[in-house]
Amino acid sequence: MAETALLLSGGMDSIAVAFWKRPRVAVTVDYGQKPARAEIQASAEVCRALGIEHETVRADCSAIGSGDLAGSPALSVAPVPEWWPYRNQLLVSFAAARVLPRGVDTLLLGTVATDRQHADGSPEFVAALSRLMALQEGGMRVEAPAIDMTAAELVRTSRVPMEVLAWAHSCHVADLACGRCRGCSKHFATMMELGVGPY
Repeated sequence: MAETALLLSGGMDSIAVAFWKRPRVAVTVDYGQKPARAEIQASAEVCRALGIEHETVRADCSAIGSGDLAGSPALSVAPVPEWWPYRNQLLVSFAAARVLPRGVDTLLLGTVATDRQHADGSPEFVAALSRLMALQEGGMRVEAPAIDMTAAELVRTSRVPMEVLAWAHSCHVADLACGRCRGCSKHFATMMELGVGPY
Protein backbone atom coordinates (compact mmCIF):
# COMPACT_ATOMS: atom_id res chain seq x y z
CA MET A 1 0.00 0.00 0.00
CA ALA A 2 1.33 3.43 -0.96
CA GLU A 3 2.54 5.69 1.84
CA THR A 4 1.89 9.32 0.96
CA ALA A 5 3.30 12.61 2.15
CA LEU A 6 2.28 16.16 1.26
CA LEU A 7 4.37 19.24 0.63
CA LEU A 8 2.28 21.59 2.78
CA SER A 9 2.86 25.32 2.35
CA GLY A 10 0.05 26.38 4.65
CA GLY A 11 -1.82 27.98 1.74
CA MET A 12 -5.41 27.12 0.86
CA ASP A 13 -4.54 24.75 -1.99
CA SER A 14 -2.24 22.48 0.00
CA ILE A 15 -4.56 22.63 3.01
CA ALA A 16 -7.45 21.46 0.82
CA VAL A 17 -5.30 18.60 -0.51
CA ALA A 18 -4.37 17.66 3.07
CA PHE A 19 -8.05 17.38 4.02
CA TRP A 20 -8.96 15.58 0.77
CA LYS A 21 -6.12 13.03 0.58
CA ARG A 22 -5.19 12.65 4.28
CA PRO A 23 -1.47 11.89 3.81
CA ARG A 24 0.45 10.10 6.50
CA VAL A 25 2.77 13.06 6.98
CA ALA A 26 3.04 16.64 5.75
CA VAL A 27 6.26 18.59 5.31
CA THR A 28 6.61 22.37 5.42
CA VAL A 29 9.87 23.88 4.21
CA ASP A 30 11.41 27.06 5.57
CA TYR A 31 13.70 27.92 2.67
CA GLY A 32 14.21 31.53 3.67
CA GLN A 33 10.91 32.91 2.34
CA LYS A 34 9.53 36.02 4.02
CA PRO A 35 6.31 34.41 5.38
CA ALA A 36 7.98 31.19 6.60
CA ARG A 37 6.90 31.53 10.23
CA ALA A 38 3.22 32.02 9.34
CA GLU A 39 3.31 29.18 6.82
CA ILE A 40 4.76 26.81 9.42
CA GLN A 41 2.19 27.85 12.04
CA ALA A 42 -0.72 27.42 9.62
CA SER A 43 0.55 24.02 8.50
CA ALA A 44 1.12 22.81 12.05
CA GLU A 45 -2.37 23.83 13.17
CA VAL A 46 -4.02 22.14 10.18
CA CYS A 47 -2.06 18.94 10.76
CA ARG A 48 -3.01 18.98 14.43
CA ALA A 49 -6.68 19.39 13.50
CA LEU A 50 -6.54 16.56 10.95
CA GLY A 51 -4.34 14.17 12.91
CA ILE A 52 -1.55 14.28 10.32
CA GLU A 53 2.10 14.12 11.37
CA HIS A 54 3.90 17.37 10.60
CA GLU A 55 7.57 17.82 9.80
CA THR A 56 9.48 21.05 9.20
CA VAL A 57 12.64 21.30 7.12
CA ARG A 58 14.79 24.40 7.46
CA ALA A 59 17.30 25.16 4.72
CA ASP A 60 18.12 28.83 4.25
CA CYS A 61 18.15 29.45 0.50
CA SER A 62 17.52 33.19 0.78
CA ALA A 63 20.85 33.95 -0.89
CA ILE A 64 19.51 32.54 -4.17
CA GLY A 65 15.95 33.86 -3.87
CA SER A 66 14.34 36.65 -5.81
CA GLY A 67 10.97 38.35 -6.02
CA ASP A 68 8.27 38.95 -3.44
CA LEU A 69 8.93 35.79 -1.45
CA ALA A 70 12.57 36.81 -0.99
CA GLY A 71 11.86 40.50 -0.47
CA SER A 72 13.97 41.52 -3.45
CA PRO A 73 13.43 42.59 -7.06
CA ALA A 74 12.35 39.80 -9.40
CA LEU A 75 14.83 38.61 -12.01
CA SER A 76 14.25 39.60 -15.62
CA VAL A 77 13.20 36.01 -16.48
CA ALA A 78 10.52 35.93 -13.76
CA PRO A 79 7.02 35.33 -15.16
CA VAL A 80 5.34 36.75 -12.03
CA PRO A 81 6.53 38.87 -9.06
CA GLU A 82 6.70 35.99 -6.56
CA TRP A 83 8.85 33.75 -8.79
CA TRP A 84 11.87 32.18 -7.01
CA PRO A 85 14.42 30.36 -9.21
CA TYR A 86 13.89 26.58 -9.25
CA ARG A 87 11.80 26.75 -6.09
CA ASN A 88 9.60 23.72 -6.67
CA GLN A 89 12.58 21.50 -7.46
CA LEU A 90 14.20 22.60 -4.21
CA LEU A 91 11.08 22.10 -2.11
CA VAL A 92 10.27 18.68 -3.57
CA SER A 93 13.85 17.54 -3.00
CA PHE A 94 13.88 18.73 0.63
CA ALA A 95 10.48 17.21 1.41
CA ALA A 96 11.22 13.90 -0.33
CA ALA A 97 14.55 13.56 1.48
CA ARG A 98 12.79 14.15 4.80
CA VAL A 99 10.07 11.51 4.31
CA LEU A 100 12.02 8.83 2.43
CA PRO A 101 13.25 7.19 5.67
CA ARG A 102 9.58 6.79 6.68
CA GLY A 103 8.86 4.52 3.72
CA VAL A 104 6.93 7.20 1.82
CA ASP A 105 6.75 6.50 -1.91
CA THR A 106 4.41 9.26 -3.10
CA LEU A 107 4.79 12.98 -2.49
CA LEU A 108 1.68 15.08 -3.13
CA LEU A 109 1.74 18.71 -4.26
CA GLY A 110 -1.00 21.31 -3.89
CA THR A 111 -0.54 22.56 -7.45
CA VAL A 112 -3.69 23.86 -9.18
CA ALA A 113 -4.47 24.89 -12.76
CA THR A 114 -3.61 28.57 -12.30
CA ASP A 115 -0.08 27.62 -11.22
CA ARG A 116 0.70 27.02 -14.90
CA GLN A 117 1.76 30.66 -15.12
CA HIS A 118 4.96 29.25 -13.62
CA ALA A 119 6.75 26.60 -15.72
CA ASP A 120 7.17 24.50 -12.57
CA GLY A 121 3.40 24.48 -12.04
CA SER A 122 2.62 22.73 -15.32
CA PRO A 123 1.54 19.10 -15.71
CA GLU A 124 4.59 18.51 -17.91
CA PHE A 125 6.93 19.73 -15.20
CA VAL A 126 5.29 17.66 -12.46
CA ALA A 127 5.43 14.55 -14.68
CA ALA A 128 9.09 15.18 -15.52
CA LEU A 129 9.96 15.79 -11.86
CA SER A 130 8.22 12.55 -10.90
CA ARG A 131 10.22 10.64 -13.50
CA LEU A 132 13.45 12.20 -12.21
CA MET A 133 12.66 11.30 -8.59
CA ALA A 134 11.69 7.76 -9.59
CA LEU A 135 15.10 7.27 -11.23
CA GLN A 136 16.77 7.72 -7.86
CA GLU A 137 17.06 5.41 -4.90
CA GLY A 138 13.73 5.10 -3.14
CA GLY A 139 11.68 5.43 -6.33
CA MET A 140 9.67 8.40 -5.02
CA ARG A 141 6.72 9.52 -7.16
CA VAL A 142 5.41 13.08 -7.31
CA GLU A 143 1.70 13.70 -7.90
CA ALA A 144 -0.47 16.81 -8.08
CA PRO A 145 -4.04 15.55 -7.71
CA ALA A 146 -5.63 18.98 -8.24
CA ILE A 147 -3.52 20.16 -11.16
CA ASP A 148 -6.52 20.45 -13.48
CA MET A 149 -8.73 22.24 -10.94
CA THR A 150 -9.06 25.87 -9.95
CA ALA A 151 -8.52 26.68 -6.30
CA ALA A 152 -12.29 26.99 -5.78
CA GLU A 153 -12.92 23.66 -7.51
CA LEU A 154 -10.32 22.04 -5.26
CA VAL A 155 -11.92 23.44 -2.12
CA ARG A 156 -15.34 22.20 -3.23
CA THR A 157 -14.00 18.78 -4.22
CA SER A 158 -12.06 18.33 -0.99
CA ARG A 159 -15.01 19.48 1.16
CA VAL A 160 -12.53 21.05 3.55
CA PRO A 161 -14.47 22.84 6.30
CA MET A 162 -14.08 26.60 6.47
CA GLU A 163 -12.82 26.34 10.05
CA VAL A 164 -9.85 24.33 8.74
CA LEU A 165 -9.35 26.48 5.65
CA ALA A 166 -9.36 29.55 7.89
CA TRP A 167 -5.81 28.66 8.93
CA ALA A 168 -4.55 29.26 5.38
CA HIS A 169 -1.74 31.75 4.97
CA SER A 170 -1.37 32.87 1.36
CA CYS A 171 0.57 36.11 1.62
CA HIS A 172 3.85 36.17 -0.28
CA VAL A 173 5.51 38.98 1.62
CA ALA A 174 4.76 38.82 5.36
CA ASP A 175 3.57 36.79 8.34
CA LEU A 176 0.49 39.02 8.51
CA ALA A 177 -1.48 39.14 5.26
CA CYS A 178 -0.66 42.33 3.34
CA GLY A 179 -3.89 42.21 1.31
CA ARG A 180 -2.09 43.43 -1.83
CA CYS A 181 0.25 40.73 -3.13
CA ARG A 182 -0.78 38.12 -5.70
CA GLY A 183 -1.12 35.48 -2.97
CA CYS A 184 -3.55 37.59 -0.98
CA SER A 185 -5.44 38.57 -4.14
CA LYS A 186 -5.86 34.92 -5.14
CA HIS A 187 -7.02 34.02 -1.63
CA PHE A 188 -9.65 36.78 -1.61
CA ALA A 189 -10.86 35.96 -5.14
CA THR A 190 -11.20 32.25 -4.29
CA MET A 191 -13.15 32.96 -1.11
CA MET A 192 -15.47 35.28 -3.01
CA GLU A 193 -16.02 32.58 -5.65
CA LEU A 194 -16.90 30.19 -2.84
CA GLY A 195 -19.42 32.71 -1.51
CA VAL A 196 -17.39 33.59 1.58
CA GLY A 197 -16.93 37.32 2.10
CA PRO A 198 -17.07 40.11 1.21
CA TYR A 199 -13.55 41.16 2.14
